[in-house]
Amino acid sequence: MPSRSGIDSEFSIEQGYLTGLYARLDAMRDQAATRLATARAAGTDRDATAFWQAELVRLESVEDRLCFGRLDMRDGRRVYIGRLGLFPDEDDEPLLVDWRAPVAEPFYTATMAAPHGVRRRRRITTRGRVVLALDDELLDPDTAVTGGDRLVGEGALVAALTADRTGRMRDIVTTLQAEQDRIVRDAYPGVLVVQGGPGTGKTAVALHRLAYLLYTRPYLRTRGVLIVGPTQVFLDYIGQVLPGLGEHAVVTATIADLCPGMVVSRTDSPETAEVKGRADMAGRIAEAVRSAVRTAGEPVEVVFEQQTIRLDPRDCLRAADTAARAGLPHNQARLVFQQRMVDLLAQRLTDRLESVAFTETGEAIDGGSADGRLGAADLRALAAAGVVIHPGQDDDVDGPRRMLDETDRARLRNALLADTEVCHALDELWPRLTARQVVAGLFATPAATGWSAADIPLLDEAAAVIGDPVDAARDGATYGHVVVDEAQELSAMAWRMVLRRCPTRSMTIVGDLAQTSDPAGASSWDRMLRPHVDDHWRLAQLTINYRTPAEIMAVTTDLFIAHHPGLRLPRSVRAGGEPPWRRRTTLADLPHVIAEIVAAHSDGQLAIITPPPHLARLRAALSLATPLDATDPVVVLVPGEAKGLEFDSVVIVDPAAILTAPLGHNDLYVAMTRATRRLGIVHPGPPPAELSRVRES
Repeated sequence: MPSRSGIDSEFSIEQGYLTGLYARLDAMRDQAATRLATARAAGTDRDATAFWQAELVRLESVEDRLCFGRLDMRDGRRVYIGRLGLFPDEDDEPLLVDWRAPVAEPFYTATMAAPHGVRRRRRITTRGRVVLALDDELLDPDTAVTGGDRLVGEGALVAALTADRTGRMRDIVTTLQAEQDRIVRDAYPGVLVVQGGPGTGKTAVALHRLAYLLYTRPYLRTRGVLIVGPTQVFLDYIGQVLPGLGEHAVVTATIADLCPGMVVSRTDSPETAEVKGRADMAGRIAEAVRSAVRTAGEPVEVVFEQQTIRLDPRDCLRAADTAARAGLPHNQARLVFQQRMVDLLAQRLTDRLESVAFTETGEAIDGGSADGRLGAADLRALAAAGVVIHPGQDDDVDGPRRMLDETDRARLRNALLADTEVCHALDELWPRLTARQVVAGLFATPAATGWSAADIPLLDEAAAVIGDPVDAARDGATYGHVVVDEAQELSAMAWRMVLRRCPTRSMTIVGDLAQTSDPAGASSWDRMLRPHVDDHWRLAQLTINYRTPAEIMAVTTDLFIAHHPGLRLPRSVRAGGEPPWRRRTTLADLPHVIAEIVAAHSDGQLAIITPPPHLARLRAALSLATPLDATDPVVVLVPGEAKGLEFDSVVIVDPAAILTAPLGHNDLYVAMTRATRRLGIVHPGPPPAELSRVRES
């Protein structure tokens, strides 16, 4: 064991180096601030202003835990690892290596079996600008630790896993494990699916992979990146991770957020939500839009300036076919249809006006006035079109007249397009649509009743089919890379919505099929993704549970195996020492019992996970404010809100009621695996069979 003086010497070495790194960081910040001020003062170079503003934000975001590791290589080099690369003014050798750089990879992957040239790995824990702890691993057994080398530390990973939760996810850049790092650095260009059970770090891995891709593919910053999460609570929970890694140019959204202006105000039954999520809804929407075009079975009569113009049904059908073959969305194809129909109307009117002809005796044969002149209705139509007939213009006619030149014909077409009665007649044949009209019509549901979560992908699909950028159901933005978390919850229609925003099909998808709670969600990644990307997707699996103690995972075994025999239960890396417990009560006493448990709790963050029927009553009993704030020391939430979150302690309320949901076994599995230390269960009546092995307190 190293002496106290030896340990102090190691701390002194690292503190001195850390102080030098922060001095360099401060100098870079001062330079960025000066450049920004200069650019703002000039006021002419917006790009320079934006660049230095972003650079200053980036440098400020890495203040916490700037340096967290050191590699001592067999060749004598010493490499410090941190949140960004730092270089001295007059030397190419870095003072600090960005954790995403290739030279930093052994910090996460080196083992005694495969040391990758690393002799010693040191993890450095800091608070502010002060070194708090060192943790060393000797990876090369053939190299003794001699002289000034000393091994210190007690395990950075375990310390991170057992630290109190704050209601905000922290990055794991300092403790990434080899299994996780392989996925972070996976350069697969298509869709990478990260399947992992509770506590495997799949969300953190996806965020770190995104940071890695932004480092290795900087063009993504201009194309944009999007993170789709299940709830705003979840997005708030992960909101600090990427900024802490120096990345800020990221858009985060829920599925509903992808439809600006749409508010979810109604809840569908599970059966209705499942129907709305099916892939065949896309066909139903397309058919509803097609059926809005009415092909007339009888001649169409259009009135223009008191003249009736008749079109044959075949004319209307040909115009509709021409518009359909254009391959445009409905509302854009409508313009093609209108233009074709106006051309036909203008031709009919022109033919009528141009057919003024006389017999050899001077008798009119064209239906004009008795003396062969244009009738009053003809003159009104021409005047409306801006065509002026000058005195004597129609005199001395020998045969059919050609009174309108191309300019006159264009004016006539414009007049027809501007005429209210003409537009009304054309709208009857090919109406302009909105996404709301289409979706409301599918289910005979008035839009005034509000929209459900399952309606949002349908509205987006309808907006895409009708091509209405003004409609609030679609913002039209696309991204170079998209991360989807809790992806197992997305329906087939929701996947169409997300993929519409990622034309490159460059995606990181994170989920666990054993945690699917949406009836329209995924039971197979292949069945969900193949219709969209064929075989251009790859599965990566996380198998080690870093969050949940072995004692808690042991009591989930019966529940897991009964419903997911084809999946692998993740292996816990640690024991917590506190076995789960359960307590029986009554429905009437439930709020009182929960209040007692909360009053007795004093260690870390506590989550009460309950089925929806008890939610309002328990929040009221505990005097908790709404909406939910995941940073509160005590939170009450339903299983769906707990997705992706973790807490020091969890108490599950009425598990039998949770199991009554369509995929209630998955909801209960989610609830049971949120705790990092303790799990308790309060059940009115007897416990479900799946929990009978949990000891009663």
